[in-house]
Amino acid sequence: MPELPEVEALVRFLGERTTGRVVVAADVAAIAALKTFDPPVSALVGRTVTGSARHGKWLDLTLVPDGVPDDVVHLVFHLARGGWVRWSDKASTAIVRPRMGGSGGGRGPALALRLRFDDGSGFDLTEAGTRKSLAVHVVRDPHEVRAIATLGPEPLGEDFTVDVLAGLMAARNQQVKGLLRDQSVIAGIGNAYSDEILHAARTSPFKLTRSFTPDEVARVHTAIGEVLREALATSSGRPAAELKDAKRRGMRVHGRTGQTCEVCGDVVREVSFADRSLQYCATCQTDGQVLADRRMSRLLR
Repeated sequence: MPELPEVEALVRFLGERTTGRVVVAADVAAIAALKTFDPPVSALVGRTVTGSARHGKWLDLTLVPDGVPDDVVHLVFHLARGGWVRWSDKASTAIVRPRMGGSGGGRGPALALRLRFDDGSGFDLTEAGTRKSLAVHVVRDPHEVRAIATLGPEPLGEDFTVDVLAGLMAARNQQVKGLLRDQSVIAGIGNAYSDEILHAARTSPFKLTRSFTPDEVARVHTAIGEVLREALATSSGRPAAELKDAKRRGMRVHGRTGQTCEVCGDVVREVSFADRSLQYCATCQTDGQVLADRRMSRLLR
C-alpha cells in the first residue's frame, strides 16, 4: 500500500502533468470503486485541473470549469492495498465498459477509472489482487469524505511536535505499532513505514504507549521525521512507475524477513497476523527477545 512518501510523490507527479489541462473524458470501469454519485463523474469533463493535494494517504485533484472559479469539484481517491496510478502521455481512447463488483476478477491490475486530457495524455487508476478496496470520490469539498475529515495530524507538519505525539500516546494505552498505523491518530503512516520508524527508534512494535518515557517519545518523534523525510527525498521526482521499487529498496526491515539487519547484523524477523505481517530486529528493538511467528503473537514486555 502506498503511504505518505509515495502518495506525496504521486501528488506532485500528477500536479506537474495535469495542472492547466482540461478533462475530455472520465470513464468508470469498476462501478464499486466509485463511492459517490453527486456530483457525477461526468461533472469532471470540461473542467480544468487547477492543483493537486494530499490528505494522509488520499490524493486530491481540484477542477473548475472555464470562467467559473467558484464551481470547484475534487476528484479524491485512495489507492488502498492494490491500487496504482498509471500515467500515459498518449492515453487510450478505447471504450471503457463498466463492471459491477469491483475492479476486476483476477489478480492482475484491472482498470477502475480512466481520465483523459485535452493534450491526449491521461492516467488510469488500476487495482490488483482479489480484495478490491480502491475508493474514488467526486465531491465539492474533500472533507465530505469521512475518512479525510477524521484524519489525525500530518507527521511532517510543523505543528506535529514532541508534545503533540506525547499527548497522542498518552490518550489511550495501546501498542505503539497500532497507534502509528491509525489514520485518525497520525495521517499517512501505514504498515511499512511504522516498521521502519520503530526500527529506527529501537522500539518494540508491541510496547504500550503509556509506558514510554519522555526520552523514548522523543526518539520515536525523531524517527518519524527522519524516516519519512528520507523516503520522501527518495521518491521525489520519480515517475509513478518507479515509486514501488524505490520504496522496497529503501526498507531496512519491512519486507526483509530472513535478511541481515544493516544496523547490527542480526536477522530480520517477522510476526504474521490474519491480513498482514510486521518485520523487526530483535537485537535492535526487543533486547534480543524473539516474537513467536504465529498469528496474534504477543511480545513479553
